[in-house]
Amino acid sequence: MAASASTIPHAWLLVEVDATSLVNWRANHLDTFQNEHGFELTYLPLVAKSVVVALGEHPAVNSRWAGDRLLRQNFVHLSIAVASDHGLMVPVVHSAGSLGVTALALAIRSVVQKARAGRLGVDDVQGGTFTLNNTGALGSIASQPIINHPQAAILNMEAIVKRPVVVNGDAIAVRSMMNLCLSFDHRVLDGQQAAQFLQTVKRKLESISPGRPLD
Repeated sequence: MAASASTIPHAWLLVEVDATSLVNWRANHLDTFQNEHGFELTYLPLVAKSVVVALGEHPAVNSRWAGDRLLRQNFVHLSIAVASDHGLMVPVVHSAGSLGVTALALAIRSVVQKARAGRLGVDDVQGGTFTLNNTGALGSIASQPIINHPQAAILNMEAIVKRPVVVNGDAIAVRSMMNLCLSFDHRVLDGQQAAQFLQTVKRKLESISPGRPLD
């Protein structure tokens, strides 16, 4: 982390996401998922799915700086930041781009459990191309993460909180809002590229239908 902070020119962006449909989607699937898989469905897998799809549309965000050149990666190995009694660990869900929401939920749970039990192997922490961090689970509403070197970017999903927002012109409604915070390597990405990626993730999350089936 010290090397990342001192050698990578970090830049940072934040966007607001109306997560009301996401909240309703989770509520609709909560009991079914719990009964079928034996653990609680969180928001993380659906955010992860939106992120990996967006990375496919914005491959520069999934690249890295390799000394004197930009290295493009045509696969998504999603790193998941995990707080544990052993300290911060970042296990990897390999080939995340090919997984649906349920498969992502199962894979994320597996690596999180291994991390918290201190059972991660070398393969579990290598090869990540992009990092997702659920700082919202700790109550954070905005944060500036340090990039997981040698990756080009890291995204923090913050706490979902209800607050009044302006909708449909000048109407005010209570909505479930979430901030997405992106730190990115300015050698690899400019602000426009980073913002376009964030807007894609935002659009995918806001367009979720509460009736969307688990995949």
